Amino acid sequence: MTTRRDFLRTGALVGGAVLVSKYGAFGSAQNARIEILLDEPIGTISPNIYGHFVEHLGGVVYDGVWVGEGSKIPNTNGIRQELLEHLRRMKPGMIRWPGGCFADSYDWRDGIGRQERRARRTNFWAFGDKRRGNTAQKFDSNHFGTHEFVKLCRLAKAEPYFAANLRSLPARDFYQWIEYCNSPAGSTTLAEMRASNGSRDPFNVRYWGVGNEPWGCGGNFTADDYADEFRRFAAWVPGFDSDLQFIAAGPASGEWDWTRKFFSRLIEKGRDQLDRVQGWALHHYAWNTSRGRTENWDEGKGEALKFDEVDWYEILREGDKMDGLIASHWKIMQELGAAPKTKLVVDEWGPWYRPTTEIGPGYVLSQMPTLRDAVFSAMTLDTFNRHADKVSIAATAQLVNCLNSPFLAMEDKFVATPVFHVFEMYAAHQGGQSVRTAISSPDVNYQRDGKPAQFWSLAGSASRKEKSVVLSLVNADAGEPRTAEIMVRGGAARSATMTSLTETDIHAHNTFEKPDTVAPVGGSAAVKGSVVTAELPARSVNVLWITLG
Repeated sequence: MTTRRDFLRTGALVGGAVLVSKYGAFGSAQNARIEILLDEPIGTISPNIYGHFVEHLGGVVYDGVWVGEGSKIPNTNGIRQELLEHLRRMKPGMIRWPGGCFADSYDWRDGIGRQERRARRTNFWAFGDKRRGNTAQKFDSNHFGTHEFVKLCRLAKAEPYFAANLRSLPARDFYQWIEYCNSPAGSTTLAEMRASNGSRDPFNVRYWGVGNEPWGCGGNFTADDYADEFRRFAAWVPGFDSDLQFIAAGPASGEWDWTRKFFSRLIEKGRDQLDRVQGWALHHYAWNTSRGRTENWDEGKGEALKFDEVDWYEILREGDKMDGLIASHWKIMQELGAAPKTKLVVDEWGPWYRPTTEIGPGYVLSQMPTLRDAVFSAMTLDTFNRHADKVSIAATAQLVNCLNSPFLAMEDKFVATPVFHVFEMYAAHQGGQSVRTAISSPDVNYQRDGKPAQFWSLAGSASRKEKSVVLSLVNADAGEPRTAEIMVRGGAARSATMTSLTETDIHAHNTFEKPDTVAPVGGSAAVKGSVVTAELPARSVNVLWITLG
């Protein structure tokens, strides 16, 4: 996406329009101009960018995903039925499991075989909530293991992505987990064990994360130490015709040295070592709404439901850093010869608020997603779309009952949050060719603790599939709508339809009692001549489907 200032510098793109003020086209603070440049492709938008994350944390797995085959709650093979039905509507490209920090305390052998005989272990996150007592969230029953996760992925029509234990298990266990999952029927002892556990045919799992956050909970490694461990874990692992994709555990946000030092250390053994790194994982959480007063992890967080208009922009500002993080880490990877072959994998992202809105005891890190989080999620997906040549996989954290969740579930209650609607609306981008957009729109001006501040008002992305274009647009302005005139360069618009997600209250959210407070509605889009005119409500997520003549 081209920013407003970049757009103003590229006068050739505006087709002779007169830009009469610094606030953009037409001299009106409420108007915007958008150019879709079909002749400037970026890359194919991988469905795996629209991925999700499932960790044994709080109520994510037990009660969120897994209710058990004997439950009165409707389920398929123990997996919550309502979750599956909504997952299919989102078309998730990929689901990551079992963590997160939980992954580096997980032994995959605990989660296979007859469920009543599986080992019970203390969950990594046991310290999180003193009120839980002896529950599945604290002492993991391992009833949800490898077979159950693969079943979830198959029912949801998603690719499984396994995060392996690098901190507390040796490389042999990594190799044998892959063999258990992927070796052909009857070929090995582990293949026969898999068959005895109910799955004769291999799972053909392609995506394997080699550890998780090794700079922290994954072992407190240095980048050099982790590079050595990665080489050892990935040194020789047969693919069993599964085209294994190894994902190395990258930085938290802007830790540039972690990226530079890892790849520098890796290639000390030879540049051919880069051939083993298909993905480089980046994690970025938006959490600091303190307006620069502190960098303390706890003190800097705001609340999920109690926030003002400045907090609205603050969390979006923190999330908008994703664009620069992708560009900067990619540049380092290019300098060291890793990119473009190694792609970025943003397998943990989303807003993170302080605990105040958990749906119940034991549901650690569950928080209530609002319209603000829907706008945040759409903004982030647009960023990934615009970097389709760099980002191959992404996963919001997490699927259910945790942080930026599309769903909340508790016992027999279930609700889709505003985040779900964004993923369902944006699914139309999957598999499309991302093309460059140029957006001219006035910035939002507001007071940030008595000082003037600005934030962009419109951002988005566009993709093309044959004779149709999908254009997604976020209006981040909490108070003002925009009228956008949209030109398709390299094609002619014949018709357009539009869906919008908005509400009058920036705190609006869906609950078990009121599940449809925030829901998509038909938007206003019309074609006159070759121009598409769209009305973009304040604080909204919008998707247009444009048919080309």
